[in-house]
Amino acid sequence: MASVTIQKHREAGTLPETLWQEINAITGEIRNRAYSLFEQRGGVLGCDLDDWLQAEREVVSAPASELIESKDDFRASIALPGFDAKELQVTATPNELVVRAESSHQHEGKEGDVRFCEFSGKKVFRRLDLPAEIDVDKVTASLEKGILEVTAPKAAAKRLQVAA
Repeated sequence: MASVTIQKHREAGTLPETLWQEINAITGEIRNRAYSLFEQRGGVLGCDLDDWLQAEREVVSAPASELIESKDDFRASIALPGFDAKELQVTATPNELVVRAESSHQHEGKEGDVRFCEFSGKKVFRRLDLPAEIDVDKVTASLEKGILEVTAPKAAAKRLQVAA
């Protein structure tokens, strides 16, 4: 089992600037690809959503995931076959978990001519909104057999003290 580093961001409702920049870059790639698909169809209106969804599938993958809530914590399982722990970026905020990963595939240095290859680079992005706040400092993550396991303990309930 390989430990995965977690970027911990303690402010609720905001994401780190670098993550926002990455989200904007991905959105730009999707927008450009969707426009390219629109042009390939001859610029005919009416399939805008289909173009956008096709572009999303081509640019970024949202892996199969599961989120389980218990009394004390949330446990997320995310399928990331083929990735190493060092390729994963996990960000935890009080209200969400964000998982990003990117890999590439090259044929340099291999002997022989490639006649067939279905391997490609992969860009993965998955954001899980949490229904209750978590204690960001206690979030842990590990990768085993292609499954990322993230455990996020719930934040202690804030109690109001009434002066008697």
